[in-house]
Amino acid sequence: MLADKEQHASVDGLNQRFRAKRKGGRLSVEVVPGTDLQSLGTPLLTKVSVDSQVDEILGGVLTIGPGQVLPFGEAVKTYASAYYDDAPLEPVVTPACAGCQFKAGSWPHPGELKSGFHECWSHAYKWTAEDFEKGSVLDIWAYAGKAKLLAQGVVKLSQVTSEDLNFDGKPPGQDGMTRRHRQWYVCKPEWPGGGAYFFEREAFALAAAKWKFPLHFIDFETSSVAIPFVSGRRPYETTAFQFSHHVMAEDGTVRHMHDWLNVEPGVDPNFDFVRALRDALSDDDGTVFRWATHENSVLNRIRLQLLEASPSPADRDDLVRFIETITERKGQGKDKIVGPRNMVDLCAMAERYFFHPSTKGSNSLKKVLPALMHSSKVLRQMYSVPTYGGPGISRNFGQGVAWWQERDGQVLDPYLLLPPVFDDVAAEEVEALEEGLSEELREGGAAMAAYARLQFEDMPDAQRSAIKAALLRYCELDTLAMVMAAQAWLDWARNE
Repeated sequence: MLADKEQHASVDGLNQRFRAKRKGGRLSVEVVPGTDLQSLGTPLLTKVSVDSQVDEILGGVLTIGPGQVLPFGEAVKTYASAYYDDAPLEPVVTPACAGCQFKAGSWPHPGELKSGFHECWSHAYKWTAEDFEKGSVLDIWAYAGKAKLLAQGVVKLSQVTSEDLNFDGKPPGQDGMTRRHRQWYVCKPEWPGGGAYFFEREAFALAAAKWKFPLHFIDFETSSVAIPFVSGRRPYETTAFQFSHHVMAEDGTVRHMHDWLNVEPGVDPNFDFVRALRDALSDDDGTVFRWATHENSVLNRIRLQLLEASPSPADRDDLVRFIETITERKGQGKDKIVGPRNMVDLCAMAERYFFHPSTKGSNSLKKVLPALMHSSKVLRQMYSVPTYGGPGISRNFGQGVAWWQERDGQVLDPYLLLPPVFDDVAAEEVEALEEGLSEELREGGAAMAAYARLQFEDMPDAQRSAIKAALLRYCELDTLAMVMAAQAWLDWARNE
């Protein structure tokens, strides 16, 4: 049985007929009394025959060790025997190891959660903690040739050659770094000018010269739930439940101007979300920034929802025009339709203009921010003193937050300074959950989990309020992190 994404819910409040119950750490689902086929409306599940797929699996083979391929039935018996005897199998190393769901962020110390990834690789290659620290070919950003390198025995970054990457060795040009530059810098942290990091000052300055003050930084938190909230929606449609908005004036003043959060169970917040965002951005025509494609994609999906809504809201056309103003979307063929105030993607700017070896080529904000905190003098000056917070500056932090903090000679990741979203789930478990997600989902993994719990789980009002407060703090830090990136880059462009 699968959710049919082509079907539309025909009743409101469908998702609230299935409530999550948590007792003693175990989760169960309670169906609301009175729920029957009629109350569920149009069936959203469809029966799909998988006989042919099952037959293919049963008649196929599995690789259970280096060079050891067995018929499916025999492989299952081998796995079962190894599990029963608690006997490790010879690891099979592939590029899929990069997405291992049993992978800690680093070599686990005594008392920390185990890491299957580190166990496998240390067994396969006799690697030590130092080897893992130096990185493997799995760390080469956006590179499709990892399987070929592994097959050739090229495992360490230091073993990779420019020929492997088809890199011509030329320095970055007018448009900044290419993908090949970033891949090569991951393998060989050497770039024009040397130093601890690379910043393409002139190319960034040309791009930043087009910005118009005041600068607006926005971040969304969203979810895609299987059971629609209201009639007319399909399974897994995007739900935008939160945004944060920082503003930077031309004199450098920074304020957290707006935030918006709607986690009321059974309510579809999308249209109110766009109304609030429109009002937040309507006081001027300053440049609007996002990080990566998420915000653009979300607004385009809500645009389609507005156009398909029946009955449509009275302000539909105004909301659609607003969305079209600050987004880009596909036109005819390969053409793009770009709004006059189209959001600037800071993630794309990080990809072209900034590289720090600690990010391992990633452009995730949660990777870029610690690297900037470590490298930028202006961020140290501005945020090492407890001046962030309070009325007029922050909406969710009291006076006196210092985001630049150091421990054992290392600058702490500002996100680690926040209290956890959940007080009944270990931080290590949340980190392990996010490790298996795509980069885009990982950015908001904890927020998605929090929204799901607030929608489907019965909990005390105090716990509900605590989770909502945590969501507001996290989202505010997301847009503040974007501000910090802009502050660091602008300072380097002016003063280096």
